[in-house]
Amino acid sequence: MSSLLNFNFDYNGDAARRDLVAGATVAAIAIPQAMAYALIAGVDPRFGLYSAIVVTVIASIFGSSSHLINGPTNAISLLVFGALAAFDERFETYQAMFLLAIMVGTLQILIAVFKLGDLTRYVSESVILGFMAGAGVLVGVGQVGNFLGVAKKGSGDQSVLVQLWETLTKGGAYNPHAIGLGIATIVLVLLLRRVINKYKLPQMDMLLALIAATVVAASLQWSIPTEDGKTIVSVVGKVPAALPSFHIPEIDFEWLSKLFSGAVAISLLGLLEALAVAKSIACYTRQPLDYNRQCLAEGVANLAGGFFQCLPGSGSLTRSSINYQAGGVTRMSGIYSGIIIAIVVLLFGPYARFIPKSALAGLLFITAARLIDWKRLGYAFRASWFDAALILITSLSAIFISVDESILIGVAVSVIIFVPRASKMTIRELVVTPERVVRERQPQDPPADSVLIYDIEGELFFGAAPELDRYLEELKEKTAHAKINYLVIRLRRTRNPDVVAIEHLERFLRDAEKNGLTVLLAGVRPDLAKILVNAGFLNWLPIEQIFLEEDEQYSATIKAVRYAYEISGQRKKENPTASELDESWYYLI
Repeated sequence: MSSLLNFNFDYNGDAARRDLVAGATVAAIAIPQAMAYALIAGVDPRFGLYSAIVVTVIASIFGSSSHLINGPTNAISLLVFGALAAFDERFETYQAMFLLAIMVGTLQILIAVFKLGDLTRYVSESVILGFMAGAGVLVGVGQVGNFLGVAKKGSGDQSVLVQLWETLTKGGAYNPHAIGLGIATIVLVLLLRRVINKYKLPQMDMLLALIAATVVAASLQWSIPTEDGKTIVSVVGKVPAALPSFHIPEIDFEWLSKLFSGAVAISLLGLLEALAVAKSIACYTRQPLDYNRQCLAEGVANLAGGFFQCLPGSGSLTRSSINYQAGGVTRMSGIYSGIIIAIVVLLFGPYARFIPKSALAGLLFITAARLIDWKRLGYAFRASWFDAALILITSLSAIFISVDESILIGVAVSVIIFVPRASKMTIRELVVTPERVVRERQPQDPPADSVLIYDIEGELFFGAAPELDRYLEELKEKTAHAKINYLVIRLRRTRNPDVVAIEHLERFLRDAEKNGLTVLLAGVRPDLAKILVNAGFLNWLPIEQIFLEEDEQYSATIKAVRYAYEISGQRKKENPTASELDESWYYLI
């Protein structure tokens, strides 16, 4: 435990001041974001604020990065929305969300305990890019009702696009007051951001715009309940002036199966977000990171959050970057941020009942637009059809199938597409030129008459076994047709051998031996050599037919080719003597 809580004991007043300023700056951004992200998840805004307190503080205590700020994020909130779509009754939805946080935390802790954090790197960046694009569309679509001031229609089991249509056509008359507030909020945020960027001021644009919209709505009596208890514009509702209390959620075991796929997706994406953000900032600070410990911190924070009525969270790129830019130096900045948010909730929580939902919707439209990385999308589409396909499939899955399953679909598709690509092998014939250079055969080169030399490149795993078998069969036929008894196979560019491919290689070598064909294996790397030894190749294959790839002056390929010409007894006049071979042979490929 002491290793997890290894705060710098040289912590001084200057560091405390810098962390406090950074924490206050982060809190100013986190408050409107937390409430907005709770709306994305379809739950009460107070749960987003609770997450910005509990998850942020606990993750900062146990984490590895000095600048990573955890809490509610847009992508995770969207996944939570998808996971909770099957629950219609408010009480069940809230209890299911708390249970979901506990499940996410448990999965992330297990990933850390079994040191599986590195597995997150196998989720393609294109999958995440596609998910974020789909998420941006869904965030915007999900707030149209709040922006227009109409009731949300449609059930949780319907597509978001169907729900949008139901909301637009059956949600009631559009509210011009709500629309005006939403538009004004968007315009004010954009103007404030330009001023902030120009004068390098603290990034409080969203908070200031939200306060301004709230003051305007209250001063015009739009957010003040009338005699019938209704307001002209829909408001967020009262946030209790209290800290989140310990709460054991009710558990219906049928919920576990409903929430499992969402919990897996949130666990993976949450770790991906947190580690990616931590690594990106560490590139500037040069801080060494313990990724497994960070995974544990994410899990502990979400697990604890589930017992304190929190929205599941992860590492926030926006708040973490601002924490670094504002001068934060240790993990105390994250703790200060959570404490400041808690103070604000205690002092000003009841005033949240004046915040118009359309103003928050305006903030979320801006968030949605910023969520889609148009520059990287264009780059990916220009660069590779593989990445373009992953982006399209993942984003369309998020929109039309299920947001919590879109990442899993993207990962599955990436594996399906990648395995055939990984199984591709290439084979090239090499020749020895009169200048004693071993290089790739050109069309004008004469055919070999004593030794055939081939270079094989690719993965030696089960997926490549059929292609390997085809190439070996072609070599067998070519040597037999040309009546050549010596074959050099260069294996230096083969990777990741497994038992299936090795079995095919053994069968070829044994058949070659029976047919009088001497096969020399050149450039054998350590991983392949180990498998050859373990599989008992040395019990029947002469050791002099294996040339290990070693860090020496002369390549294993040159040694194998030289030896093949020596034992063939058919050296041409232009070929050097054995002593000359050591001095003047070269390998070019």
